[in-house]
Amino acid sequence: MVGFVLTRGDLVEIGIGIPNSVRGATGAQLLEWARRAEAAGFSSLGTIGRVAYPSYEELTVFAAAGAVTERIRFVTDILLGPTRSSAELAKQAASVQELTGGRLTLGLAVGGREDDYRLTGRDFSARGRLFDQQLADLQRAFAGEALVADSRPVVPDAVRGGVPILVGGTSDAAIRRTVEHGVGWTAGGAPPPMVAPFVQRVRAAWQEAGREGSARIVALNYFSLGDTVERSRDYLLDYYGGLGRETAEMIAAGAHRSPQAIADVIAAFVEAGVDELILDPTVADPAQVDLLAEVALA
Repeated sequence: MVGFVLTRGDLVEIGIGIPNSVRGATGAQLLEWARRAEAAGFSSLGTIGRVAYPSYEELTVFAAAGAVTERIRFVTDILLGPTRSSAELAKQAASVQELTGGRLTLGLAVGGREDDYRLTGRDFSARGRLFDQQLADLQRAFAGEALVADSRPVVPDAVRGGVPILVGGTSDAAIRRTVEHGVGWTAGGAPPPMVAPFVQRVRAAWQEAGREGSARIVALNYFSLGDTVERSRDYLLDYYGGLGRETAEMIAAGAHRSPQAIADVIAAFVEAGVDELILDPTVADPAQVDLLAEVALA
């Protein structure tokens, strides 16, 4: 059963991140995490991702997790799209999609740290333009079209219909990209009061553009439970250290570290109108999966 919290008749799916970016996590822990998350009933496994950090690459993790699970979905939340070529990303994502039986959703955005682009030899200042082109290229690649003249398609023949895309970011451009290329929008790590107004803007733009149905809205927030406060803080301070001490301290302080805090934030995201909340770990111990399930899926 997919996990949810019932509040005034509204359903929100509850996913859990996999600790691919937590320092010291082992491959065995990641696979055990995936098994436990599926058994507990979480809706999705999420990843966060950078290049300039000693983390596990997101799509590789999902390919492995797909081999030890059968139901749980996979969401990159987010993957820095323009740090990869469109052809590479299309091939990688389509491969995972086929290997996992269609369980992947790509959450994509441009990110805000220059070192991720410097390491991949791409122009940080042009990341918005690169992303616009990439989103169009991904649609073409997933449709089986060649990306350049005198070339062949890059995705496997078995993959048709492509991979759903969630667009991240809080700019006007993010709304435009969501409407033009996505199945919805992802809020990243923002708190509910910041997310709620943007949800309304995305849904309004979706309707104005004549898109069918409703934009899917996903949010991600950090958590840890048990006697893990210092480990949780240390990880977030390290991961976000490049943004400056004040920003890193704010993010580290914003993680939800008690059953009541988690219950409160779930209720707040229900109120904000999200369809799925992914609670992302800041500690790699797989016991965190069971602790969260007791709180969020009860």
